[in-house]
Parts: sequence; C-alpha cells; structure tokens
Amino acid sequence: MSSLLVDLILLGLAYVVLIYIVATLTKPHVHKGKNKGEDGEGGVEDYTPPKIDLPPGVVWYSEVEKAKSEQATIDF
Repeated sequence: MSSLLVDLILLGLAYVVLIYIVATLTKPHVHKGKNKGEDGEGGVEDYTPPKIDLPPGVVWYSEVEKAKSEQATIDF
C-alpha cells in the first residue's frame, strides 16, 4: 500500500471521529426526572394581561359587556 492510501484512510477515520464528537456535544442533553417544559428562567409566572391606560371615551369590549349586564339589573 502506498503512503497516500494510508494517509487518506487515516484522514477519513479522523474525520468520522471528529464529526461524531461534534454531533454528540452539540445535541441538547435530556435530563431524566426534570420538567421538560421548564425553560430555566425561574421566577413566578404571571399570565394576566397588562393593564393598558386607554384614552377617555375608549372602552374595552369585555368591559362594555359587563357594563350592559350591570345596567340591566338596576331598578328605578
């Protein structure tokens, strides 16, 4: 066998090993027994929408429905 063929075989083997190492190091690690939905930020989650200060005369649609139901129950 010529030295060129031996060098090519060793180069191909090194390439395969290098690609395997890079692929195993870059994939995400799976932690057993932990919550998979956790993003790691921590803290208390608040899902309430922010209170937006609207200009005078502008009312949210959900508040209009509440106002209509409150007005219907008032007796004169």
